[in-house]
Amino acid sequence: MKNKTTIRARYSETDQMGVIYHANYFNWFEIGRTSFFRNLGYDYKKLENKGVLLPVIDVGCKYIMSAKYDDEIIIETYIEKLKGVKIKYKYNIIRKRDNLLLAEGYTIHAFVNKDLKPINFKKKYNELWNKLNEAIEKEKK
Repeated sequence: MKNKTTIRARYSETDQMGVIYHANYFNWFEIGRTSFFRNLGYDYKKLENKGVLLPVIDVGCKYIMSAKYDDEIIIETYIEKLKGVKIKYKYNIIRKRDNLLLAEGYTIHAFVNKDLKPINFKKKYNELWNKLNEAIEKEKK
């Protein structure tokens, strides 16, 4: 299941060359990820209140074309892999007006407790684990 979130590139996100500064794509990934979770009927705040944190343990981005100020941007987010204590999200950053792929990236997160110790998320939160797996299956179709 791909979740789509639309944002508008802000002037404050541009660099001296008038394009979106590269680090802002990682902020956009986070926007897409939290929106994805909300569309499952859950959010990060609920997880944190239950003592579950999802720190980023790996991240990457391939820049293809530059986004510019005032571009409408679609952040496509989906889960590529869910295994053990890790979840891997993939992202496509698309300019809305011409559907052009501007960047693609990923983040890998670990399910940990407040002491940053890995937790067996599948066992402890089986219902949500199953929803995440269903989202993966929908994406494969």
